[in-house]
Amino acid sequence: DAILVASGVSRLIYDCNRPPTSVDAMPAQSETIKVPGNVGLTAEQRLERANRYYEPFRNHLSRQIASTPDAVIVTVHSFTPSYHGAARTVEIGILHDTDTRLADAMLQLAPAHMDANVQRNAPYGPEHGVTHTLKEHAIKAGLLNVMIEVRNDLIQTGEQQDTMANVLANWLLESLAKLQSVKGAQ
Repeated sequence: DAILVASGVSRLIYDCNRPPTSVDAMPAQSETIKVPGNVGLTAEQRLERANRYYEPFRNHLSRQIASTPDAVIVTVHSFTPSYHGAARTVEIGILHDTDTRLADAMLQLAPAHMDANVQRNAPYGPEHGVTHTLKEHAIKAGLLNVMIEVRNDLIQTGEQQDTMANVLANWLLESLAKLQSVKGAQ
């Protein structure tokens, strides 16, 4: 019963998980590769992109959250198996900012759902500026939230994607049920 709100644009054009003030919202370089369409963007061009991509995404997400009782915010992203030549051993990252409730429940239940290297705030964490959506839309409102990062070699095929989607959905549902039972016992 989840509602998908997707940016519909490559993060190289505008990373909607970043505020317009972030340099990484429109990166001039991605790892070791220059992004020609982003090199030398003027303040006016950056504002135009923010208005064209970020603001509609942000506003649509805000409306969806406002119209969903007891909304839970889950952002899902993927990452490369190696970065700047270094292999990444983490396979699934469970990320959070200051609100750890859902991340804690997921990490506690990880062994039952994932036969993988699951880590907290890896390969990124709040210090990398990746939790903007969680801070902007969930934490301020006290909503449960988590960011899930999946190493992209685990979701290369349609079959892998379906399998991962089912695993993540069941894992999330069990984690939410666990939190609800704890809340009910209090």
